[in-house]
Amino acid sequence: MRTSQLDDVDRQLLHALVVAPRASFRLLAAVLGVSDQTIARRYRRLTEIAGLRVFGLIHGPRAGWVDWLVRLQAAPGSAQRIADTLAQRPDTRWVRLYSGGTEIVCSLQARSPEQRNALFLRGLPGSRHVTAITAQSVLHVFTPVAYVGYVGALSDAQLAVLRDTVPEASSAPLETAPAPGTEDADAAVLRAEDDPLLAELARDGRAPIADLAAATHWHESTVRRRIEELRRAGLLYFDIDVDDAVLGANVNVMLWLKIEPASLEAAGRTIAGHPEIPFAAATTGATNLAASAVFRDTRHLYAYLTTRLADLPGLQSVESAPIISTIKRIGRSAAAS
Repeated sequence: MRTSQLDDVDRQLLHALVVAPRASFRLLAAVLGVSDQTIARRYRRLTEIAGLRVFGLIHGPRAGWVDWLVRLQAAPGSAQRIADTLAQRPDTRWVRLYSGGTEIVCSLQARSPEQRNALFLRGLPGSRHVTAITAQSVLHVFTPVAYVGYVGALSDAQLAVLRDTVPEASSAPLETAPAPGTEDADAAVLRAEDDPLLAELARDGRAPIADLAAATHWHESTVRRRIEELRRAGLLYFDIDVDDAVLGANVNVMLWLKIEPASLEAAGRTIAGHPEIPFAAATTGATNLAASAVFRDTRHLYAYLTTRLADLPGLQSVESAPIISTIKRIGRSAAAS
């Protein structure tokens, strides 16, 4: 699906789903000024042709989990098999091949120190085909959930209707975990019985309440209340995923930046405001700012590297690695990627 096939209704629908991901087709239709049938048809079309998905995820830092970015160098001819193996793991959020197909980068989520140790000491592929592994802990995410590439299509009046009708509607950035001693004693915490609910929301963030109730064996009112509790606590958030090419992005790159520590906060906030950057985070490791970036073409990439990126506060070095293929997308099983 090419960008030219996206019209104003498509773009407005994407923006509306960012702001109110579980809003009914009836509400979305009213906001966009079209019929319910038109919204349902456009949604199905974008789902089938552009890979549109809405999914619910747990905000790891709020839950006490730790996200990791793991880079593996593989011998020629073996990277695909290793990437496929990683994609089958439930603790991988996404898996991609980079740099000529010999580098694998994946996002892993460890729920406890014990799981982290098991993951890195015994769980990652370890064979003569893996020549190097580095793991960088994600310390702080600078980018908002609502990637700016999806937004800007709705008017202020349309946004006001969505936010007035859907109380939890927001495109605000996620906050990091609260500082020690400032936690709300009444805030929701994750429970083992939440797992079926979270699995269904990760599969389909717009799943009807009735389907969620069937999956959890809860009453529908319990499902609604639990989703509201988790969202209010900042534990559960919703995001959308769509083929970058639909937005005119044909070149996808991972950037590994080394920033002077005193400038890391300023650099992170600056790069998070660039429309080319869906994700930017401070990390541990030899490079301390990781970002994924999307560009129209290589000329756009070159212009970005030599102008706005070069002007980042405290920038010391940049490594760019083009994405060759995505093996697993966030929120999806390997079979669905």
